[in-house]
Amino acid sequence: MALWGRRTFRDTDGVRVAGVWRPIFTRHGDTYVLGDLIIYADGAIDCGTVGLTDLDGLCEELRCGRVATELEDGAPVHAHHVGDWRFAEPHAAVDADMLIGEVIDEIDRLNNRPDSVERCQHALATYLDDPTEDNRVALLEGYAAIPVHLSLYVVKDIHSLWTLMTNPGKPLLEWLGNPTVTEEQHAQGLDQLREQFRRFNRSSTEWHTRQQADGPEHPQAATLTIQPRAYPRGYPDTPDVEALQNDYPATITIGGQNYPTVTHAYWALSTSDADAHDRIAAAPSDRDAVDLAARAPRRHGWPETRLAVMAALLRAKFTQHPRLAQVLLATHDARIIYTRFESDCWTDGPNGANWIGRLLELIRSELAAARISVPHAPDAPHHQGYH
Repeated sequence: MALWGRRTFRDTDGVRVAGVWRPIFTRHGDTYVLGDLIIYADGAIDCGTVGLTDLDGLCEELRCGRVATELEDGAPVHAHHVGDWRFAEPHAAVDADMLIGEVIDEIDRLNNRPDSVERCQHALATYLDDPTEDNRVALLEGYAAIPVHLSLYVVKDIHSLWTLMTNPGKPLLEWLGNPTVTEEQHAQGLDQLREQFRRFNRSSTEWHTRQQADGPEHPQAATLTIQPRAYPRGYPDTPDVEALQNDYPATITIGGQNYPTVTHAYWALSTSDADAHDRIAAAPSDRDAVDLAARAPRRHGWPETRLAVMAALLRAKFTQHPRLAQVLLATHDARIIYTRFESDCWTDGPNGANWIGRLLELIRSELAAARISVPHAPDAPHHQGYH
């Protein structure tokens, strides 16, 4: 679609990540603001309201109305450095579900994967080669996964496709309540679509995605963004993605010393002062630990050491707490973007290295390797405490 033809990129972890963008409306109070929705190949999304997020974050912005697909007649509209006006009989081109479907398709295309239309075409080619009931159901499911406004692009003769997806003796697509499809109509639809594929020299094998012997070149799971979030009433009893935060209460033991969170351990180990170490380790909250560390001297050579220390702390957290390890493993191969740490070294952003996210991905891979008994890195080195 023309709206998605605008290419862009962002630099992260020293890698240029391709993206595309289209105009959208966001809502600020009663005013609609014309802005950009930017989709990146790694699944990160910038909708102009919360910084970088992911598909779940975009769904939440749509649910709350901060990204708007319903336009109110007479409402004020603002376009930065362009002008202001009011809507008069507005009509939105897509609803929330359509927009989400477009975004999912665009992420697939950016990663050279078949989008929903292409997957449906593959299912159709398979059915034309082997018209079994299982293949018909797969075709129907593939068609239902396409955003409604794009479903006409599967084939030129869409009526024949509808006929083909309907079993003889059933109403056309059943839920439409149209006249019953006959055996003759079904066979005719099959012949017509086979002719279309023959004319364009297409076969089912043409729709199979090439895959490297080593596996996918890009993550198959959607990017996970860990954003700042407070839990004033305490964390949920059942750990979920919030357990990936460094301030999540999970006591870890390093060098015989216990620390209530990764944050406590990191800052306690950063100082060369033994008394400061103990005060930081015993701080009532992670914020208190950070404040105490700000007034304590750093270890000599800490900048060259901190990455190894953080890796060891995260490894300890997830190996010493199996329930948290399951939360991390449940993210599959998703790219993890971490936005909770104050330092550009650890967080994602315009100048961020996203090392927390990258280390979480590393630890996740180690856990996955251990689960299937694949040899991997040796155990983390022993870190000496102060006592």
